[in-house]
Amino acid sequence: MKRTVFLLAVTAPLTMTACETIFNNMPGVYKIDIEQGNMIDQSMVDQLRPNMTKRQVLYIMGSPMLADTFHTQRWDYLYSNQPGGEDRVQKRLTLYFNADNLAGVQGDFRPSALPIIKESTETTVDVPKRDLDTTLWEKITSLFDSDEPNVAPAKVSSQPETDEFSMDSDSISP
Repeated sequence: MKRTVFLLAVTAPLTMTACETIFNNMPGVYKIDIEQGNMIDQSMVDQLRPNMTKRQVLYIMGSPMLADTFHTQRWDYLYSNQPGGEDRVQKRLTLYFNADNLAGVQGDFRPSALPIIKESTETTVDVPKRDLDTTLWEKITSLFDSDEPNVAPAKVSSQPETDEFSMDSDSISP
């Protein structure tokens, strides 16, 4: 009896590891890519320059993964990638600030010394200048301004103006 339990205790872990190896290497099983942390690439780090403000660095890199309350002048960015069940690759970048300006970079990425040449994807369109007598604002304010002579023209009646007072007999009621 003791021999059977001993053999079972020895063979069970071996068979379990064999199953794990078979299931991990089974063809046709989809394994997702797992990305965690701040998505950092070399083009982002190449944009960093000494004496950049924290706000400029925040615009380029995004908010740091770790914000230590004891080290407020240090920002840590961590990036972990495990594509399709392969081994995990982890990259780290630490930025050091002196007051509000970038003082140093440490980690797996190094900024390049070459100037950044980035082609603009924006399109500029030249619009011809419009010749307007008055702007819309001037037209609106002229409606409410009684001091200016550019007030809307008075209503023209078809009857001639007379100094006499006339009254119709139909308009008088007893």
